[in-house]
Parts: sequence; C-alpha cells; structure tokens
Amino acid sequence: MHKSVYSLVLMDDVVEAIDKLAYSMNTSRSNLINQILAEAVSFTTPEKRMKDIFDQMETLMGDAESIRLLNQPSDAMISFRSALRYKYKPTIRYSVELYRQAQGTMGELKVSFRTQSQQLIDDLTCFARMWVAVENKYIGRFFPDGQILYTLENGRLIRKFLLPKEQQNCTSSQLAQALSDYILLLDRGLKRCFAMLDNPQQAYNELEKLYSAHLKGGATII
Repeated sequence: MHKSVYSLVLMDDVVEAIDKLAYSMNTSRSNLINQILAEAVSFTTPEKRMKDIFDQMETLMGDAESIRLLNQPSDAMISFRSALRYKYKPTIRYSVELYRQAQGTMGELKVSFRTQSQQLIDDLTCFARMWVAVENKYIGRFFPDGQILYTLENGRLIRKFLLPKEQQNCTSSQLAQALSDYILLLDRGLKRCFAMLDNPQQAYNELEKLYSAHLKGGATII
C-alpha cells in the first residue's frame, strides 16, 4: 500500500489536538490522521492490523507468569521480558516487529540478552543452534529452500516469520495467537535447555519433545 502527499486545510485547534493525541500514542500526526480517516470509511490499514495483533498479544501474554510486557518502542513492534535462572539472573528480551508491507516475510522476532558475559552468549548460541535444528526438522519443509530464516549474532537470535501459502489468510486473532504461543514456547524451551546445559543431548531431546507437542496441539506454523 503506497502513500502519497496530499494538501488538507485544517483548523489550527484541530491540528493542535491531533498533535497532542499523536504524541500520547507515540505516533506521527500523518499516521494518526490516516488512521482516523481509515476508520471513518471502514478501511483496515497495515498499522491498524498491527495494532490489533499487538493488542491481542498483550491480552494473551498477560496471563503468563514468567513474561512481562515492556514499553512499546514503536507502532510496528512489541516487546516482552523474561527472567532466566542463570548465575546472576539475566533478563531475556523478546521483540516482535511486524512489517507494514509483507513481501515474503510478515515480521521477525529478536531474542537478546543485555550482557557482557561471554559464557552466557556461548550458552545462548548453543541453545539457538539446537532450536534451529529442531524447527527445521519439523517445519522447515513448509518454507522456501526447506528451512526457516534465522540470523545468529553476538548474543542475539533473529527469527523471520513466514506464513506458508495455505495459512496466508490468517486473521489478526489467529496471528496474535500464533505469535504469542511461539514466544511462550521459545521461552519454555530456553529455560529447560539452560537447566541442562551440561547434557546437550538431553537438552536437545527435551526441546524436540516440547516442539512436537506444540505442533500436535494444532499450532499455526509461522
């Protein structure tokens, strides 16, 4: 969906009120006016769909004891934090970014720690490699080139979200559920794996068992 520049004649008081509201919503004047006009003509913008998904994710994740919502940095992103039992109890950050124009991918998840500990980074890398192996084994065939898109950087895992063709017409509610379920699954998997880092094979088997049960429960593949 393309955007163009249009000239509108508006009352100064209206613009002032719009600016105040836009500031409180952490968005721009143009985006807020665009959203107001879209709602007036019953048109769902990409921004509105993202907001619907994030609002539902906030509700769905609200019951999880181990995860807490963080301040939303932008209209296109939502973030959560979770504590990990590991020496000095580091915090894990899960950030979901949705793309305004989905071209092959609908968004991505970033999993990161704020740490200077090389040992923690190495342990996260170990977990990430096992997680990638399990996911590709079970659902890689549904995606281009037979594998899911991952990037593993220094202390950060980035996982792209793609919808298989048969699931590309998912509703906002279905996507919110799928994203929430995935984050909770990943959080459980990470914590179980870290509890048995001294036995990588056992940790892998546990991840595989957890992931298999997730799919058998009717999870939407993303």
